Amino acid sequence: MSAAPVSHAQHPPHGHPDNTSASTQAVDKPSTASHPPAEKPDPTTSTASNGAQGGLAAAYASGPAELSRLKVNLRGALRQFPDFPSPGILFEDIMPIFANHKTFTDLVRALELQVAAAFDTTVGEKSDIDVVVGLESRGFLFGPTLALRLGAGFVPVRKQGKLPGKCVTEGYQKEYGTDHFQVQEDAIKPGQKVIIVDDIIATGGSAAAAGSLVRKLAGDLKGFLFMMELDFLQGRAKLDAPVHTLLSSQEESLEASKEKLPLGQTKESASDVKPVADAGGAQAEQKP
Repeated sequence: MSAAPVSHAQHPPHGHPDNTSASTQAVDKPSTASHPPAEKPDPTTSTASNGAQGGLAAAYASGPAELSRLKVNLRGALRQFPDFPSPGILFEDIMPIFANHKTFTDLVRALELQVAAAFDTTVGEKSDIDVVVGLESRGFLFGPTLALRLGAGFVPVRKQGKLPGKCVTEGYQKEYGTDHFQVQEDAIKPGQKVIIVDDIIATGGSAAAAGSLVRKLAGDLKGFLFMMELDFLQGRAKLDAPVHTLLSSQEESLEASKEKLPLGQTKESASDVKPVADAGGAQAEQKP
């Protein structure tokens, strides 16, 4: 049996001026829609219980998944020019990355994430890296910006005769002779933690020379960081510290890639290419 309805006049709701009766609750409980005191945040909007999970999600967002996405963006911005600057060379053009604000930003962010993963630093905080060394000349394009992000100084390694004052020198072998790198002798203090950056590692000779300069100044060389690596040249074998690259490229030389033939053809000689016979022995063009 249901109770008879009660009108507003007979029994005003609790809290109404006309209702002077005692509350049936031991303690009045404000609704979650009212403004809770600062010491008691609204449970429907509080994130305290999810703080740890939120932190983990944020850390993951700035980790491997973000780095992978950035690498895809950077790869899409590259251009390749065959037979430049000389026949047999496939030139990797990184300049479009710097010509566009978004891809330049992506590059710096990707390098920062790569450093965090490789050298156990925290993104957005001052790292343990004291000095970023950039190689002439394309290491100068992003080395100073990366150093600012890491809370480090930047030191240029230049060709011989380009730096004033007292310098230390290291030679390295090039295709047609020997070249020399220099760094100012007071640019790196003993014990400072150093990483070396450049755009591309090819044969590894210039990077190895830069590493020798850091060690001559008693710097603590933590590793090398490159935008790209020409894998088939195996330049990292010359380096005596960990090597990290954002992008791998050119697993074989341009000449080797030109020698590959279309599917279904065999190469009898450079000038004699014949179609492959089918399983029955008849030439494909003679089949009914």
